[in-house]
Amino acid sequence: MSNKIFVDACFGKETPYTPVWMMRQAGRYLPEYMKVRAEAGNFLNLCHDPKKACEVTLQPVDIIGVDAAILFSDILVIPDEMGMDLSFVKGEGPKFSDPIKDEADLDRLIGGEEAASKLTYVYETIELIKENLAQDTALIGFTGAPWTLVTYMIEGQGSKTYTLSKKMMYSNPELLHKILAKVTEVVKLYLEKQIQAGVDVVQIFDSWAAAIEPSKYDEFSWKYMTEIASYIKEKYPHIPIIMFPKAIPAFIEQGLVYGDFDVFGVDWGTPMALAKEKLGDKYVLQGNMEPHRLYSKEATTECVESLQELMGGKRHIFNLGHGILPDVPVENAKHFIDECHRVSGKK
Repeated sequence: MSNKIFVDACFGKETPYTPVWMMRQAGRYLPEYMKVRAEAGNFLNLCHDPKKACEVTLQPVDIIGVDAAILFSDILVIPDEMGMDLSFVKGEGPKFSDPIKDEADLDRLIGGEEAASKLTYVYETIELIKENLAQDTALIGFTGAPWTLVTYMIEGQGSKTYTLSKKMMYSNPELLHKILAKVTEVVKLYLEKQIQAGVDVVQIFDSWAAAIEPSKYDEFSWKYMTEIASYIKEKYPHIPIIMFPKAIPAFIEQGLVYGDFDVFGVDWGTPMALAKEKLGDKYVLQGNMEPHRLYSKEATTECVESLQELMGGKRHIFNLGHGILPDVPVENAKHFIDECHRVSGKK
């Protein structure tokens, strides 16, 4: 057993209660976060400032009582440090001024160790967090999955249709695989350096998994995610790995999930009963409350109790089925954490 309940839970060990954390828990719903973000000037400055990034990472642990901290950063620091020009436009989100259109665009990007070594501010943030985080509280590191990162790199911004990425998938799959492979190599080393800096757990987010039809999901996303997981697991078997592909119930239902990882994050659109039936014997399950339930304490309690009844406090980690929304009242977020602890037996 470790001295961290969250790490034990990731490995499916018996714990005194079911731990809980929330995706985007260090975020805009917290006035304390907004204050630090304003001081930083903009979002990227906050990501690049280890002292401020450490401060906002620790806020939800101290304010709402989550059982694990998650590194404050952004998935797009990877393509940014590979040489793409990233900016965050107010009201529009992240934008790259130089999206990838062809092999020449790919060739100009740096990769591998050179790119991963440029993310020093992330590793410094981790070291600072570890100095200030209670020893029994786990720190989660993370990355975007190659497919999710590459959609931004090709589209130049967030997309509802992923037209350019999917056009490449069907008209020039060889180029898309080259881009995915280059990003995958950076991600492997990036996660490895996060572990060396001190994270206790890593999570791979595939936020845009649902953009791929189920029959193509393994080829263009999942196999790259499992390649990363195998790389980490072989070198760091004591580090739990969480996979979170959003909105792929058909992929789960068809029994296509495989790989050397420990925890499967279940999004709110996938029935937890389905995930338990198909995956619960092999992986610990994380999730999956619909984030909008946080607007109602009654709806929150109803879902927490239902999840507890289904999972029985075994091989489960409480979480939302995606990120917390920016206008959720802090007291409602704390209510969610308290209810997870209450129903799972924490006094």
